[in-house]
Amino acid sequence: MKRYIKSALAPAAALLISLASTSCLNDLDKEPISPKIDLNVNNDGLLNKCYANFGINGNGSGSNSDDDPDVKGFNDPGMTGLVRAMFNMNELPTDEATCSWGDGLQELNAAKFDPSHAWVKLYYTRLTLGITFCNQYLAVAGGEDKQKTAECRFLRAMQYYLLMDAYGNVGFSTSLEKPHRMERAELYKWLVEELTAIEPYLAEPRVKTGSDADYGRVDKAACWMLLSRLYLNAEVYSGKAEWQKAKDYAKKVMDSPYDINTTSVGRWSAYQLVFMGDNDRSAAAKEILFPIVNISGKTASYGNSLFLIAACFDPSMHANPNDPTGSNGLVGQQWIGLHPRVTLLKKFFPSTSAPEVPSYEMTAQAGDDRAIFWGEGRSYEIENITKSAEGYGVCKFLNYNSDNSTNADPTFADMDWPFMRAAEAYLNYAEADARLNGGKTSQEGTRILNKLRERANASTRAESSSYSLNEICDEWAREFYFEGMRRTTLVRFNLFGGNTGYNWDWKGGESAGKNFEAFKNIYPIPLTQLQSNTNLKQNPGYTN
Repeated sequence: MKRYIKSALAPAAALLISLASTSCLNDLDKEPISPKIDLNVNNDGLLNKCYANFGINGNGSGSNSDDDPDVKGFNDPGMTGLVRAMFNMNELPTDEATCSWGDGLQELNAAKFDPSHAWVKLYYTRLTLGITFCNQYLAVAGGEDKQKTAECRFLRAMQYYLLMDAYGNVGFSTSLEKPHRMERAELYKWLVEELTAIEPYLAEPRVKTGSDADYGRVDKAACWMLLSRLYLNAEVYSGKAEWQKAKDYAKKVMDSPYDINTTSVGRWSAYQLVFMGDNDRSAAAKEILFPIVNISGKTASYGNSLFLIAACFDPSMHANPNDPTGSNGLVGQQWIGLHPRVTLLKKFFPSTSAPEVPSYEMTAQAGDDRAIFWGEGRSYEIENITKSAEGYGVCKFLNYNSDNSTNADPTFADMDWPFMRAAEAYLNYAEADARLNGGKTSQEGTRILNKLRERANASTRAESSSYSLNEICDEWAREFYFEGMRRTTLVRFNLFGGNTGYNWDWKGGESAGKNFEAFKNIYPIPLTQLQSNTNLKQNPGYTN
């Protein structure tokens, strides 16, 4: 889709919503997305827009794809991207990440949000906007091409999944009519039926690279991965566990051409390659089921990969020891605001503080290629969560190319965001296996989890041994930290809201950590949505 997505964004440029703007992060307008969109647009352009909602914040091109933003209300349109909002909502309230900036992020750090909170509104808005784009495409072109129709329905399902996961009981419509309220269990059932229905019409699984015309387009493996994820969380969403189905669909992904990357290049580990500027053409491409495409000079967005690369670095950090004058593979993009919580660092260093060394020395000392943290010149503990100078850095996301080539515009990202990757299937399989076997992996579950740890050059266990559910929860953090999945994992393990017995630094807004309410396992429905759609009602525990 490096060719596909860039071909026809312009005809869909009129598809945007307007939310009032007065300050960097102000009151979003009281009017949510209008479902009444009826424009004469090129059908392929509209399908491109359905894909683009995952990675581009507006309708610009060239030097800034976030120009003419879909979601207004932020003086900085780069803040409105789906991946950026997903990160903030699913990482900042958890044991993995903090952000030292303002703009409503301190409330997310502390899980102190309400129906008027800007990011609560933004994430809901971005997802329902993407759903509206999909409904528009299906209304005007749904009968023309079975594969494209199935892809669009998948994109809609993915965004409904994210909406359901975050907000529980949400507005729902498959047409251009006003959404009605759907309970979480009912939406879960619809998602399973929808994905099962579209699977036969999606392309067969095939590893694609950036030179392929269909790169970035989803196929059956993405559908299986989302079904596995749904079934893994079925008990949370519907009250009924579906561990065997989660395991079965994870195996379908593992048996497909997609697989975890095990090829390293020079000093770059196999794990690191998944998060680099040439991950669309290196061996890492086989791991990414659903890449969000970035092409410097053509798609210049601040809402996905660039955000994660730049916000984790300060200018003194240099992830490549062979380029001490460089930093993260970008020029002039070091914003340092994101930091790992000490609790995350302890997943790699359980008995001691993480050392104050560069990232390329940290992994060796951790005995795990995934411990890509920067400690040199930085404080281990965060005493003031609003100070960017405190806390370690994260060097997981880079814009360097593993083959040492240069990118077209080094001020913007070429790293394609791995929205879904094959490693998830390994962890889904191992966790479901353990839950089916009294809380510990079987021999096969141990073998599968060992493969993931072997890729990271981490220690493994004899297949006659096992991993516990607590160890698997920690493994989720080690493999997927900062990828926008942690809140969902903690909720599934009953370790997020309520009296969980699990604490982390700065949990609930206190440096030593404190519990917050169980009702915060889902976010509130934004007040703007309630005011404009009387079909909706607020989630329990929240007041409007």
